[in-house]
Amino acid sequence: MAALQWDPIDNKAVDTARVLAADAVEKVGNGHPGTAMSLAPAAYLLFQKVMRRDPHDQHWLGRDRFILSAGHSSLTQYIQLYFGGYGLELDDLEKLRTWGSLTPGHPEYGHTDGVEITTGPLGQGISSSVGFAYASRFERGLFDPDAEPGTSPFDHFVYVIAGDGDLQEGVSSEASSLAGHQQLGNLIAIYDSNQISIEDDTNIAFTEDVKARYEAYHWHVQVVDWKKTGVYEEDVQELHAAIEAAKGVTDKPSLIILKTIIGWPAPKKQNTGKIHGSALGADELRAVKEVLGFDPDKNFDVAPEVIEHTRKAVERGAEQRAEWQKGFDAWAAANPERKQLLDRLLTGELPEGIEEALPVFEAGKDVSTRAASGKVLNALGAVIPELWGGSADLAESNNTTIEGAASFVPSEHSTHEWTGNPYGRVLHFGIREHAMAAILNGIVLHGPTRPFGGTFLIFSDYMRPAVRLAALMKAPSIFVWTHDSVALGEDGPTHQPIEQLSTLRAIPQLDVVRPGDANEVAYAWKTILERRNGPAGIALTRQNIPVFERGDGEATGDTFASAANVSKGAYVLAEAPNGTPDILLIATGSELQIAVEAREVLKGEGINARVVSAPSLEWFEEQSDEYKEAVLPSAVKARVSIEAGLALSWRKYVGDHGRSVSIEHFGASADYKTLFREFGMTTEHAVAAAKESLASL
Repeated sequence: MAALQWDPIDNKAVDTARVLAADAVEKVGNGHPGTAMSLAPAAYLLFQKVMRRDPHDQHWLGRDRFILSAGHSSLTQYIQLYFGGYGLELDDLEKLRTWGSLTPGHPEYGHTDGVEITTGPLGQGISSSVGFAYASRFERGLFDPDAEPGTSPFDHFVYVIAGDGDLQEGVSSEASSLAGHQQLGNLIAIYDSNQISIEDDTNIAFTEDVKARYEAYHWHVQVVDWKKTGVYEEDVQELHAAIEAAKGVTDKPSLIILKTIIGWPAPKKQNTGKIHGSALGADELRAVKEVLGFDPDKNFDVAPEVIEHTRKAVERGAEQRAEWQKGFDAWAAANPERKQLLDRLLTGELPEGIEEALPVFEAGKDVSTRAASGKVLNALGAVIPELWGGSADLAESNNTTIEGAASFVPSEHSTHEWTGNPYGRVLHFGIREHAMAAILNGIVLHGPTRPFGGTFLIFSDYMRPAVRLAALMKAPSIFVWTHDSVALGEDGPTHQPIEQLSTLRAIPQLDVVRPGDANEVAYAWKTILERRNGPAGIALTRQNIPVFERGDGEATGDTFASAANVSKGAYVLAEAPNGTPDILLIATGSELQIAVEAREVLKGEGINARVVSAPSLEWFEEQSDEYKEAVLPSAVKARVSIEAGLALSWRKYVGDHGRSVSIEHFGASADYKTLFREFGMTTEHAVAAAKESLASL
């Protein structure tokens, strides 16, 4: 076990971190000083003594990852980033939680150098850390599968600091269960068990045996109790020994239960809810400084010898990076094809031949878009090795299995149906939709692979917090949502999405994609994989729908447009019979066929209707004003949207004279043809809506 060198200057640095946390919150007048004060020794130990990181390169492949799951205690991380030379300076700490600062209330990925993930909602950080550990193993399998444990340049640790709130949130239970099942030996979490939350003593709501719980999840659990003698002693040697022991356990994730006193050493407010989420107050702040030997009349006072000492992290990081580089260069020389794959992945580029690999679906046949998606995934899986994924126990329903591939799971968990391999590419999340989404986020934040996870569209509600965070971080997670309307049928209203499409579209920076036939599915997947600037959810049908006969380019006459136009978000699928539309019929998914049929009926009545397929309103909004005007001419006021869900998304597109064929109530249990008929999702209703729209002009 590596020996820990801990000198008086380290104690002074830790105490400086406490005072900086208290000063920063006092200045802004709000925030969370208590946990940052009591966790200062643990955070300092990780950043200055344990983790392999290069402060001057936050993208270094060989770095250990750090996730502050207790994101409200952002100062725990910000102060260490300042100490370690990651780019934050004292002025940034003084601007905590203010407009334009690099130190927002919770750490934000892409905003502050050294922050690996946005952690706001409790439970998300520790849950996504499981995804980081998934990714590190999968990437090792792609690039260096035969290396002995601990010898690969792709081997590293994932460290987490979590709090009572993280462990109370249900998503952490889902993800932690999977972490133990997956035997993620490089995942090490420090649980700050201070037993204080906003409502003060957590015994009012949280008395479970966390140690027994995590042992039941198959984690390696240790307890470091700084209160055990009755006199509070921050024994960093004991904590360091626990971390080293955790690093030595390779077949289990590790939880170190660290029992602390929140707000230590504030004389009056330590161990209270008052110090959890509010400033200490002038008198208590002075008292803390006096206890620690600091000048109570000075704020943000950092001794030169402290910052000189902590900034040695830059030099250490450079040395660690140089040593790692030797192993990486040796690997690259011995594995030129894998190095070429890594280089491509790091650019974000797809391999050549993607369009040629896409399956072409024959017109005239009815194919559900979920089935089409499964065929597309298998075709692309053959040429995109970084593509991997699965579902929340719905593989056969979601069609998310890459056929012939092993499951990503230790081999001893193989079943009759699935063959496990630690480096497999078929993911099994069990019935854990929320953890699935959080894990996908962790995977894409860790590295350049492209994971996907599937469930029914209705259960996107279980995933929503993690989906929202993916959008906030612009993390390119891919969510596969099948059974996308009441047309799933007999399962009834509990499983039939009504508001989900509209409410998902309401999330900024999330692409919602609902293809209208099998060939649209192919190009939807191509476009999703080409984009890396945010998450996407693809919504797919259970029921079979027509595959349209198409041309090779734009719509002309009675020739339908190529499905390649999907990348534009919305396009003219079928032009008005005389070339000049009287009305626009805009539809998505399985309702696109209704628009096509309504066009024919209206044609017979002398009304010229243009059909616009709109698989992704987000992609459409990215197009030029000229393109959008060409698809939806402002002069054509008569418009009808057709979608088996709320009309909420469509008001902007149909305007004052438009009509929406929609479903504004919950579903029912019956076959889908009956439901579409009873709920007005029919050609007849679309034609009637078109005539109403025209009559309103």
